[in-house]
Order: sequence, then structure tokens, then C-alpha cells
Amino acid sequence: MDVFVARQPILDSQGHIHAYELLFRESMDNYFKSGDGDSATSSLISSSFFLMDFNKLTMGKPAFINFTANLLKEGMATLLPKNQVVIEILEDVDPDPEVVAACKSLKAKGYQIALDDFVFRPDYRSLIELADIIKVDFRATQGYELQALIKRLNELNIRFLAEKVETLEEYEKAKDFGYGLFQGYFFSKPNIVQGKDISANKLNYLRLLQQVNSPDVNIEELEKIIRADISLTYKLLKFINSSAFGLNSQISSIKQALTLLGPKEVKKWASVIVMGKITDGKPDALAIQSYVRASFAEKLSPKVGLVGMGSNAFLLGLFSLIDACLDRPLAEILQELPIEAPVKNALLGQPNGYCYLLDLIIAYEQGNWSVVNRLLNKFSIEEECVPEYYLKALEEAHELNQ
Repeated sequence: MDVFVARQPILDSQGHIHAYELLFRESMDNYFKSGDGDSATSSLISSSFFLMDFNKLTMGKPAFINFTANLLKEGMATLLPKNQVVIEILEDVDPDPEVVAACKSLKAKGYQIALDDFVFRPDYRSLIELADIIKVDFRATQGYELQALIKRLNELNIRFLAEKVETLEEYEKAKDFGYGLFQGYFFSKPNIVQGKDISANKLNYLRLLQQVNSPDVNIEELEKIIRADISLTYKLLKFINSSAFGLNSQISSIKQALTLLGPKEVKKWASVIVMGKITDGKPDALAIQSYVRASFAEKLSPKVGLVGMGSNAFLLGLFSLIDACLDRPLAEILQELPIEAPVKNALLGQPNGYCYLLDLIIAYEQGNWSVVNRLLNKFSIEEECVPEYYLKALEEAHELNQ
């Protein structure tokens, strides 16, 4: 059975990735083809742990996985390793005696339990007392209730997770209210600081990315850019001399290191190093997601008619979060970036092949399967290749962030 999976990062108050929520489907249709949704979901969850390298999928972090009432009663959660998952109970689950008994059994076995889209109800008390994490929709809940929930349940050892946090302002407000975990797309929107320019070193990093993604990589120009930054020089030489390459003699020349690595490995190295530098002080998810988008875009580009344009597609994905990285409006940043006009236009939302590609990537990572399906139909893309490319992109990101 083909497995389609997207993941959304869950961050802590320091902006580090705490876990991922995994979103599964058995196809790109936004429904299950079999009549029994619980049965299809059960098969899907159990299969995913055996068909995929779960550790690479989550980069070693715990995974939040949604469970219906029937899945809980059937004991499906016990198929999953207790130290790698959080059992997320959907908001429409009725806390009847069977559900409560199933959750008590999971707790006794060492599983963590989260309550999704939580709204306080007296009859939910039995589940609240078993919960490790309570997820609160930050946009659907009234401001006073966001704080009142924490105060009301203060005597219990529960962590509160603010979900659907979409701006940096909301992220900061949630922290002030006492929330310790956060989920949403707040890191994709910048905290605008008036009059803030791209620093000289960050502009140098962006030039490096543009150069390594050029169809005709110029080794001399690459050497010049790297030589101008002692940190880049150190990281490149440390990388080429690592045990992973097993070289017999030490490499101390930038040019020799670049030649030995080759354009493909240099591009990967530069992408990870540079996005890490640009996102310094930002959530880890920014750098990781930027690289995943870049690799995913490069692999998908021929499928949307961008044959031979993989380098531009890579930059499209990599720079799709650049406004959040630099805390500046995207239009201003793009005036200074050395990338081609069609890519800039797509990043600004102007319809073209690159824009459709970015729409497809964002819809996939958000688990918006209806939009994904529409775009696959538009370009006559076989749906099986999409999760394959996505998982390969995740695997690359995992390996490069070891």
C-alpha cells in the first residue's frame, strides 16, 4: 500500500523542534477508498512504521499521531513504540468508559496522551486527568480562555500546546500566557523591523547559494566567496577532512576541497551551512524546512514542466521562507537576491510554473490533500512519485543535520 505522509513541526519555547505531527492518507484523495475509515486508518498507521524509516521521517523526534475512538478501543496504539509517539485523541472522541479504559491502559504502558482542539467540558475530566499534553486552538479560543484553561488545570502536570499559531506576535503571546509547546506556521511570517538591511556576511552567503545552484558552477568564484569568510572556510575543510570521506591525506586547499566534493555535494553542504547561518537565532524548523522544500522542489520540477530547471526550483524552495529568516518584507529582500525573475515572481505569488510548484509543496507539507490532488491533476502527475520525493528530501535533511 502506498503511504502518503506530511509532517508539521511542534516547537518548544526556545524555538527548537520538540516533535512532529504526522498526517497520513492512503492516497491523494481526501477520503478513504474503503468504506471503513477506521480500518483504513489502522492499516495506514501500522504500515507506515514498517514501510518507511520512521527515525528519518521524524529526525529522531517523537511523532504526534491522531486516533479515533475506535482505534483507541481496538488497541491500535500499542503497535507503535511508546518512546516514539504521542497518542493524540481527536476532539470528537466521546469520553465513554471504553475510551477512558483504553487511555488508562496506554498510560500504564508508558504512552503519552495529547488532547486535540481542547475546549473544557466537565465530562472530559476523566481524560484530562490522563493527559500529558493539551492542544488549544490559539485562533478559535477567546483570549481570556487561553489563560483561564491553564489556571483551571494548574494542579495537574500537563503541558499546554498552542496550535494554529501563525505569527511571531501570537507565538510570543502564547509564551507569555504559559504555553510551552507551539504548532503552526508562525515561522513563515516575518517580524518586520523597519530599516533593517541584509548584513554583508549574509549577503555573501546568499551569493554562495546562487553560485552553487548555477548550471555552470564556477570553482574560482566559489573559492573567492568562501575565502572571504573564515567560518565557511573552516566548515568546508572540516567537512572534506571528516571520516565520512576516508581520504588518505589532509586537504588544506579550498579549491581542492571543492573539486573533490563536486557540484552536487557542494550544493548540499552550502545549503545546510548557509541556511543555518541565516536562521541563527530563529526556530530550527526554519533551516530544516527550507532545505526540505528546496530538495523537494528540485525533484518535482520536471513534473510541472520545469525540465532542466532544477537549480532554479531548488532556490525557489530554499528562499521560500527567507522573509522569516531575515525579518524583512519579501519584496525588499528579492530586490537584492541574485536569482532569476521567474523565481522571484513566483515567490511573490505571481502565477507561473514555479508558483504552482511552490503551492504544491506547501499544500503537501500542510497535509492539504484536496489542493495537492487538484495540482497533481492539473499537471498530470502520477501521485505515487510525490511521497517518494518528499521522503527522499526528508532523508537528505536528516543526514545533513546529523
